[in-house]
Amino acid sequence: MSLPAAEHYLRPGTLQLPAQPPLSLYVHLPWCLKKCPYCDFNSHEVRGEFPESRYLDALRTDLERALPLVWGRPVISVFLGGGTPSLFSPEGIERLIADIRARLPLVPDCEITLEANPGSFERERFRAFRAAGVTRLSVGVQSFSDARLQAIGRVHDAAMAHAAVAEAASAFEQFNIDLMYALPGQGLDGLRADLDAALAYAPPHLSVYHLTLEPNTWFASHPPVLPDEDTAAQMLDLIVERCGATGLQRYEVSAFARPGARCVHNLNYWHFGDYLGIGAGAHGKLSFPHRVVRQQRWREPARYMAQALAGEPLSQDEEVARSALPFEFMLNALRLREGFPRALFTERTGLPASAIEAAVQQAVQRGLLQADLQRLQPTARGFDFLSDLQALFLPRQ
Repeated sequence: MSLPAAEHYLRPGTLQLPAQPPLSLYVHLPWCLKKCPYCDFNSHEVRGEFPESRYLDALRTDLERALPLVWGRPVISVFLGGGTPSLFSPEGIERLIADIRARLPLVPDCEITLEANPGSFERERFRAFRAAGVTRLSVGVQSFSDARLQAIGRVHDAAMAHAAVAEAASAFEQFNIDLMYALPGQGLDGLRADLDAALAYAPPHLSVYHLTLEPNTWFASHPPVLPDEDTAAQMLDLIVERCGATGLQRYEVSAFARPGARCVHNLNYWHFGDYLGIGAGAHGKLSFPHRVVRQQRWREPARYMAQALAGEPLSQDEEVARSALPFEFMLNALRLREGFPRALFTERTGLPASAIEAAVQQAVQRGLLQADLQRLQPTARGFDFLSDLQALFLPRQ
């Protein structure tokens, strides 16, 4: 599917968006050393050499074709995700960032994040990424325990995890550590050891995810024994307590940060901002005066490269239905601990506040939401039962 002309998105419609939201760029780099058994992302194991140069050509062509849809809009963040983007050479990442800078107006001090895994780590490699233009590194550690890493199929061990984080802390002012909890065989003492190891590096940002068994993964068909719900809840309490004691405040369901270190890119997602997504299987959301659209690129890397180089990178291009926008907005915004201004809903969806008022009142009555004239914010109970809170905003049949 080729990209429609900009005029296609500018035709009259039922929404009235008062302004365009901030814009981010997501770039998907799909290869990894090994597919993890819990992973449902669009990632593909490297078989020999992967076509770095051709893929970068495809990304550049894809971006150039999409420019009319975002022309002149400043970009507040760039996120290079995967897969394992750190498998790309520093020279390749430098070329990619240069191609982006030559085509998009990045704001001063634009946050440029690269995801990296210890299994692709080589000494000085992270410094080379910094020299290439990356400003923030996100290291996918998951655990500092050899036994837990082996249980979830990671290719690195604890020593490699420590070496990678130490290098990240040395090379970058802004870096994130990814951890997982409720892992096979993990108890509270094991989680405490992982937290102690991570916090010893004084990370500006920490992301902590509950291991879930997603459909179409190896774990879905071969499920490991995981900690029960009560233990998992105790683990989350421990995470919040330990992070808070070291100055990392929980600002989003899975994210903790020191003052000034919140992830700009992810915050734009949670505020229902816009993002152009390029690369194999990348998703995007773009707003126009009378509509919000979602796009997806071809998933399989070889097909994506062929289609993108031919000027047809899209596999899907759909307008978000008016009735679906309240849930789409709330699915993101309610993840924020501090909530959001009421006015943001109309600003980002083009819908009147009355479109969510009945659901808001129901959420307040159930003790899931705090609401005043200016702001909506999940209660402590609402944060614990976030899926129940978000579900109140689903379209009525």
